[in-house]
Amino acid sequence: MTTHKNPFINFLRKEWVLISSYGTTAAFLIDKNFLDDDPGTIGGILLFVWLFTAMLLASFAVVRHADVLAEKLKEPLGTLILTLAVTSIEVLMISSLMLHGNNPALARDTMFSVVMVVLGGLLGAALLTGGIKFGEQNFNLKGVNSFLGLILPLSIFSLVLPNFTRTGGDGMFSSLHACWLMFLSLIIYAVFLAVQTRFHREFFNEAGWSPSASEEHESKVSVGRESLLLIVHLIPVILLSKQLAHLLDYVVHRNNLPVDLVGFVVAILILAPEGLAAIQSAGRNHMQRSVNVLLGSVLATISLTVPAALAISLIYGKPLLLGLSPSYMLLLAVTLGSSIVTFGQGQTNILQGFVHLLLFAAYIVLMFD
Repeated sequence: MTTHKNPFINFLRKEWVLISSYGTTAAFLIDKNFLDDDPGTIGGILLFVWLFTAMLLASFAVVRHADVLAEKLKEPLGTLILTLAVTSIEVLMISSLMLHGNNPALARDTMFSVVMVVLGGLLGAALLTGGIKFGEQNFNLKGVNSFLGLILPLSIFSLVLPNFTRTGGDGMFSSLHACWLMFLSLIIYAVFLAVQTRFHREFFNEAGWSPSASEEHESKVSVGRESLLLIVHLIPVILLSKQLAHLLDYVVHRNNLPVDLVGFVVAILILAPEGLAAIQSAGRNHMQRSVNVLLGSVLATISLTVPAALAISLIYGKPLLLGLSPSYMLLLAVTLGSSIVTFGQGQTNILQGFVHLLLFAAYIVLMFD
């Protein structure tokens, strides 16, 4: 393919997603009452597919630029940039949906979907991909234990404990418990970041890693330029989140679908680019990079999304339902236990991939039960 001499034309050809995402943003923001005329089942689904595709492409672009920054900054800072970029999309989307919607369980459903999609579907796909190509794959056990050691208590505190508190109960936290969990989550994640980026960086590095030629080439890219493009691609995702919530609610209620499906679709939208990167890393026998991305996204989701949702609930008086149903609590416990077993020996294989895919399948079945 020949390269055009005009730098602006080359930029537009490379960043064509900008045109499509901002065009979609303009169309939906100009006509804010697009559902008032009742487009019908087919019309609503087509509008949703259009909006979801535009936001998904923008999310892929965000992760692409975050990945370039990741290669330049190297591990573990690189994966951290990628994780925080994706988590920022989730936090901003959930915050926008909470402020403009009336679904008190949205944050809970999205967080639980993230846990199940990552520790079930994406982790299973990564282990399966790596196991088929390489048999057994190694990773840094100390790094995985650091992730799981925080994911386990924070997920239980956030998604299970609200069902058993005396002053809150019914799946909700009291103001005191909400402030306590906000403080706890942020402090623990801050300590984890210090460990990951300063005190024990070696825990999160792949043994024998060295940059490839393509990585060395990417390292010459301007950090400022990539950061700016990342933000520019992120804006349409944020602006369109309210419209996506309206369309999701419309499609779900009109077709009598499970309400949990809203959080699941949001999780898929957020995780698709990062999940693809993790599966590709496993296919290149970089299991440590895959583990850092997947477990890092779960930890960041719980540590950052919960405080954001609780803060909005306290400041704006929005009801926030965090406690899971009994069947989901059991599934969460089995998934966390299976993850501990999977990463317990420092090696992964194809059998473990099938186990995690089975857990993801169980989640999908329970969603429609």
